[in-house]
Amino acid sequence: MILDFSKQSIKEILQEDFCESWLKDIKLFIENWIDESETLAVKTSGTTGKPKVLHFPKKAFSISAKMTGEFLQLKKGNSALLCLPIDYIAGKMMVIRAIILELKLYCIEPKSEIKLTKFYDFAAITPMQAENSIHSIQKIQKLLIGGAQISNDLLEKLHPFSNEIFETFGMTETLSHIAMKRLNPFRVLNPERVEKNYFEILPNITIKKDKRNCLVIKTPYFDDDILTNDVVELIDNTHFIWKGRIDNVINSGGIKLFPEEIEKKLKPFISNDFYITSQKNTILGEELVLIIQSKDEIFNKVIFESANLSKYEIPKKIFYKNEFKYTESGKIIRELK
Repeated sequence: MILDFSKQSIKEILQEDFCESWLKDIKLFIENWIDESETLAVKTSGTTGKPKVLHFPKKAFSISAKMTGEFLQLKKGNSALLCLPIDYIAGKMMVIRAIILELKLYCIEPKSEIKLTKFYDFAAITPMQAENSIHSIQKIQKLLIGGAQISNDLLEKLHPFSNEIFETFGMTETLSHIAMKRLNPFRVLNPERVEKNYFEILPNITIKKDKRNCLVIKTPYFDDDILTNDVVELIDNTHFIWKGRIDNVINSGGIKLFPEEIEKKLKPFISNDFYITSQKNTILGEELVLIIQSKDEIFNKVIFESANLSKYEIPKKIFYKNEFKYTESGKIIRELK
């Protein structure tokens, strides 16, 4: 279904036939956007706790949409692809950007695999969609990937692509992304930024660190600073490197370890879903353990040598679980047992 906000009014678009259930959800959201309420409800993903519903001013969503448009230099009439669920902030913001920036929005049913037959100027997808749709995503000129960690394997596949591909940093509380990181250096003026893993903040965003070394974000659409649990290394006023969630940091014998960094090193060598966590140790306080989703014990510690882990990053034990628990948005819930 095509919603052409560059040529039609919202009222005209709402007269279209939103026949399928997922399309009706989009129509309902657009109706909520233009109703008399000054706020809009969004549901968190449940990554750091139970999912909850938050309410934000509609004006804030509009400002966020304009910031993305400015950063990516999107123009009226550009084609955008909506292939994310409308339930969460990423899908909602794609519709709002199309409305505010007057884009031509193509809506397809959200699935883990995207099959594209035409080219698009702009889209946002998840890492899972990127993995399953590696040939199709070359048809998207400006592509945003977010919502979960991007594996080394996927990074290698994206590296030679000639379209503009960005990893995004953000959360529901920031109304989607507030920073982006270019993933492929093709025709980038400063490819060093790509190689050094820097996120670049969007226009009118300011950042700093708190005493925990966690990122503090100031946006133009909220009066208060947004305090995060994301440990970062600040490069300068506009660039930072994400280290991991402070919620997940493991203190093993006085050494602070970031599970996300270790998982990134292990990803090329473990095909199953897995994660790094910790358990109590009388000497170290906490010891690293690796949890792998598998019915059989199919891995051994040889993989740690292959992954080039430091001596502190090597898990002390490997545990296997038949099934993992996931949030509604598809992220693994980290549990020891």
